[in-house]
Amino acid sequence: DITECTGPQSRLTELNADVKKSFHNLRLRIQDLEQMAMEQDKESDKQALISQVEGHRKQMLSNQTVWRKANLASKLSIDNMEKQALLNGADSTVRQRKMTKEGLAQTTSDITENLMSISRMMAQQVQQSEETMTSLATSSRTIQETNEEFKTMTGTIQLGRKLITKYNRRELTDKLLIFLALALFLATVLYILKKRLFPFL
Repeated sequence: DITECTGPQSRLTELNADVKKSFHNLRLRIQDLEQMAMEQDKESDKQALISQVEGHRKQMLSNQTVWRKANLASKLSIDNMEKQALLNGADSTVRQRKMTKEGLAQTTSDITENLMSISRMMAQQVQQSEETMTSLATSSRTIQETNEEFKTMTGTIQLGRKLITKYNRRELTDKLLIFLALALFLATVLYILKKRLFPFL
């Protein structure tokens, strides 16, 4: 709609207001999705939702860039059309109004409003960039914490594996000692029985 807008400036302003409202609602929904991700118990679900949040944020930033380009192109087109109308004299009523003090004041007011609008757009873009950086920093900290947890779990698993191996070896040694002790005991019993029952052998 903005790209196809041929004027007046008030119509373009109305379209921009609708776009700003849509971006505001979209930003709130993305924040809700991010909050939902942080509340997940399973790490895999959390990471999947965070990935979706980042994708939506990137798409929103891309849409905002397209919006700004379309807005600037539409403003330039409207300005060119108004200049062309003045030069060609196609609309004498508009030309006379532009030449009056009231027309000059209105033009000055429009230019000032456009400059203020561009300034607000730039400030909004800076704020969104800061929010994106904050989100990236939060995601980086989460990944680092997860990595530390994995390292701790890996160390614990390795320690448990070593303990199990040690206990298995000890069990094998104990069985061997018991077998040798039992063999020695049976040999002793057989020797005593032999001496008592068959002393002549």
